[in-house]
Amino acid sequence: MSRTDESRLDPARRIQFAFTDEQEQFRSAIGRFLNDKSPTTEVRRLMGTAEGYDPAVWRQLSEELALPGIHIPEQYGGAGFGMVELCIVTEELGRALLCAPYFSTAVLAANAILNAGTEAQKASLLPDLASGARRATLAVTELNGQWDPQSIELVATRVENGYRLDGVKSYVVDGHVAELLVVAARLPNTVGGDGLALFTLDANSNGVERRPLESMDPTRKLARIAFHSAPAQLLGNLDDGSETLARTLDQATIALANEMVGGAQKLLDSAVDYTKVRVQFGRTIGSFQAIKHRLADLLLEVELAKSAAYYAAQASAADDPEWPALACLAKAAASETYLRMAAECIQLHGGIGFTWDNDTHLWFKRAKSSEVFLGQPSYHRELLMQRWGV
Repeated sequence: MSRTDESRLDPARRIQFAFTDEQEQFRSAIGRFLNDKSPTTEVRRLMGTAEGYDPAVWRQLSEELALPGIHIPEQYGGAGFGMVELCIVTEELGRALLCAPYFSTAVLAANAILNAGTEAQKASLLPDLASGARRATLAVTELNGQWDPQSIELVATRVENGYRLDGVKSYVVDGHVAELLVVAARLPNTVGGDGLALFTLDANSNGVERRPLESMDPTRKLARIAFHSAPAQLLGNLDDGSETLARTLDQATIALANEMVGGAQKLLDSAVDYTKVRVQFGRTIGSFQAIKHRLADLLLEVELAKSAAYYAAQASAADDPEWPALACLAKAAASETYLRMAAECIQLHGGIGFTWDNDTHLWFKRAKSSEVFLGQPSYHRELLMQRWGV
C-alpha cells in the first residue's frame, strides 16, 4: 500500500460530516420557497420561453433569500458562507428543477472570479452577482463539447487596451441571457495547459454574437457564442490560469453532483408515492415484494451518491488536499445514479410514465443533460485515477 493509500485510511484525516441545525433550517426555507415558486406547471411554462426563467422569481430568490451570494465573502456583498451551503442550495434547486440562471451566475461565474480575480476585480464584479442584479456565465466548452481545459482553442491576443478574443464557445449555460461573460481562452501559439487564462467582457460588446441552442433539456438553456475580435480584459494574471480554471470546474462539479442527488431523491419520492396508490390485482403495487426490493436498491444507490456529494462538498470547504479527486468521484456516482433513478421511476410509473402529461420525464431530461455537463462519468473516472496516481 502506498503512502497515498495509507493517508486515505488514516482516521485523523477523515472528515466527520453532518448538517448543522442551522443548515437544515436553511434547507427548509429554500424548500418552502421553491415549493411555491417552482411547481411543475411553472417549470413547463418556462421551458417554452426564450429566456428560460422568471425575472420576478429571480429577484425574490436574490433579495429575500440572498442565494446568488450565499458563498461570496461579505466584503464583496455576499453572505459569507461556503461550499456546503452553496451545495445545499443546488441540491434543493435540483429537487425542484428551478428554471433560473443560478448555476451559471453563482456557481460558474462567481467562483471563477473568486478564484482568478484580483482584489480590485472582485470588488468591482462580485457585488452585482451576489445581489442578483447582474447575470453571468462561464464559457469553457467549444464545438467539440469537451470539458478538458487542454482542449480549449479560442485565442486571446494582446492589444493596446487589453485583449481581443477570436473563436467560438458552445453549450454555454444561460449564455443567451448572461450580461457578463467569463471566457476561458489561450494565448496564441500555446498548447495544453500552457497559456490558458480567464477573461471578462460585457455580453453585448462589439464582436460578440450569441445564439440559443436547442437541447433535449429545455430546463437548462444553452447558447453558442462567437467572438470576432471581441474586446476583453484579463481576469487575474497569466501565471496560474490553468490552475484557477481547474479549481473552478472542480467546484462546479461538486455543486452539480449535489444538484443531481436532489433530483434523484425527488424521483425516488415520486416512485414511492406512486406505488402506494397504484392498484393492481386488488393490491397497491408497493405491497409486492419485487417492488419493495427494487425501491430498496434504488434507495441505497441514492444514499451512496448523496454521501459522495456531501463528502466532496465538505472536503472542498475544509480545503482537504484530495477534494479535487473527490469531486470527480461525486460527479461520476451522481451522474449514473440520477440517470438510473430517472429510468427506473418511469418504469415504476408504468404506461403513464412514458406520457407527456407525467412529470417524470422532466427530471429524466435533466438527468441526461447533467450526465454530460462538466464531463461524462468516464471522463471523471479517468481524471480521478490521474489525481490519485493510479
